This record gives sequence, C-alpha cells and structure tokens, in this order.
Amino acid sequence: MDRMRADRLLSLLLLLQNRGRMTAPELATELEVSVRTVYRDVEALSASGVPVYADRGPAGGFRLLDGYRTRLTGLTGDEADSLFLAGMPGPAAELGLAADLTTAQLKLRAALPAELGERSRRIQERFHLDAPGWFRDAEPVPHLAAAAEAVWERRVLRVHYRRWRGEVRRELCPLGLVLKGGIWYLVARVEDSVRSYRVSRILGAELLAEVFERPAGFDLAAHWEESSRRLESARFQGEAELLLSQRGVKLLPMQFGAVGEEAAAAAGPPDDRGRRRVVLPVESLPVAVHDMLRLGTDAEVLGPPELRSAVARAVAELAHRYGAPNGTPGAPPGHDTPGGAWRTVHEPRDTP
Repeated sequence: MDRMRADRLLSLLLLLQNRGRMTAPELATELEVSVRTVYRDVEALSASGVPVYADRGPAGGFRLLDGYRTRLTGLTGDEADSLFLAGMPGPAAELGLAADLTTAQLKLRAALPAELGERSRRIQERFHLDAPGWFRDAEPVPHLAAAAEAVWERRVLRVHYRRWRGEVRRELCPLGLVLKGGIWYLVARVEDSVRSYRVSRILGAELLAEVFERPAGFDLAAHWEESSRRLESARFQGEAELLLSQRGVKLLPMQFGAVGEEAAAAAGPPDDRGRRRVVLPVESLPVAVHDMLRLGTDAEVLGPPELRSAVARAVAELAHRYGAPNGTPGAPPGHDTPGGAWRTVHEPRDTP
C-alpha cells in the first residue's frame, strides 16, 4: 500500500473516531476524493479488522463500533512541524503543509479525552483567522516552498530579487519566515547584516548544497519586533497640518490606520464651516503629496509650506490634464454625463 493511501485511510479512521457517523459524500469532501474512493477505503479498513459499520437510510452513514478507538495517533515529523500553523490553513497550504496539518489536528483530537476533543471542535467551528487585509488579492509566492526548505535545512539560497531600484542577485542565509498582514517575508543573513526580503518579489530561487551556521542565540520574533520598531520610527519625517471636513476626519482611520485614528481623536473643534484642524504624521514629501490627494476635496493642507506648495502643483497639473478646451473641468468624449457608471458615495463605509 502506498503512503498516500495509507495516510488517507488513517485520516478516514480518525474522522470517524472524532466525529461519529459521517456520510460518504461528507468523507469525500473532507478527504478530497471521490465517493467511490471512500467506499473502497472503507472496505479496506474493514478488511484490516477495523469495525466500520454502514447505517442505511436517509440518516445513515459510516460509523465505528461504539467504544472503538485507534491508538495510531503518533505525529510524524512533518505533522508536528505543521502544528504551529494550526489556526492558519491558508499559510499552511502555501508552505505545502496543508495535508500534514489536517492529519496532525485529527491525531491530536483523537488522543484527547472526549470532553476536550469536543471542546476543541467547537472552538474550531467558532473562531477563524483570516490574515490578509480587505480588498487585496493574495500575492503569488511561487518560491515560498524553496525559502522554507532553506530555512529548515540551513542551506544557502541563491535568489534573483526585484527591488524598487532594480533587480539584484544575492546568496542568502535564510533564518526564518514571517507572515505580516498576509504578506510573507524572508529574514536572512547577507554578508554581515540581517535583512528582510518580500517573498513575492523573489523572481528566482536556487537551493544550494552549502550549509551555513545559524547565528547563536538568534531570536526571530525579537529580531522582527525590533526591526519593525526601527522601520516605524524612521517612517515619518514630519507632520502635516490639515483642515478637514467632517467626512475627511472619518476617512483618516480608514486611509492611514492607527496613525489616522490617533490624529482624528486629537482633532480640534469645528470652525463655522464644520471643518477641523488635524495634525497628521507624514513620510517623505512625494509620499505625503500622494496621501493628501487621497483625501480629495475633504482636506486642505495648511502646512508646512513646502507640502502645501507641492500639493497645489499636483492639483494644478491634474486640473490641466482633465480640463475642458475652454479651461473648465470637463470629461473626455463619451463621458459627458456626470457620475456615469460610478455610484455616488456620500459617507465612508464602516465595514467592508
């Protein structure tokens, strides 16, 4: 019997032990096989001495003899490795550990006393972690498995990597993988420093035979926390003083996250037109101009002067680009009706 079928038979057995009676279609869905394959596997289990019974009728299905429990619940190395992703089936699948994770969970539940096993099942039914942010497709990570293998085996990874300033080739000593907001990062030593690489920007990866020595005492979580703190502290280079409409204040948390939420909470009292003064931390001047334009007509930049001037130049260029021949704002041919196919949004949405 091949290993794949042996693993599937064990999974079928553990499913029946953990959940009780299950129909052939339910088992087929869980095992990702056909109903016919389920019938063949049940026959194989029965022939090997496992007391599997079929209950006929609308409420029927397969079940184990009352009181029967298998002791084949030891974890393989891959299954044990997968348990750290127990709440994240998506990332487990990206790492190639989906099947190992499913089997490991079944084995753990089978080894638990009945009361604790039922409790773990209820928790899994009621809580779900979805790491990526809204309105963003998952990034393709074709070289994630190679990166993970390099991390596990402490082997040098030769990569072709796309940076903002162009493409480079590097030989990395991978120290760990981090999943941040649905985005995978590879933490690796290169030359005499430890850096982070976005896995989706790896254009090619070759696992070399060379094995490297992992730095003594390296703590991936501590390193990531410290590098994140340094990035956050270096991110903002100044502050923008804004005059915002009521809608603009509401947009801040949605557009700028925690920084926007803090700025909105500290907003000044409304003036006679309902506008409020807000101080918002900003990054470099080009990034700040882009951020201000995202707020549209709900924001006026009061300062600093260089930011106000830069936004004014950008707005003037946009007005010229979209202006009608007579100098007044217009629409390109075929789009004369204001709004067109776009719906009008008067208030930002509170939920996706």
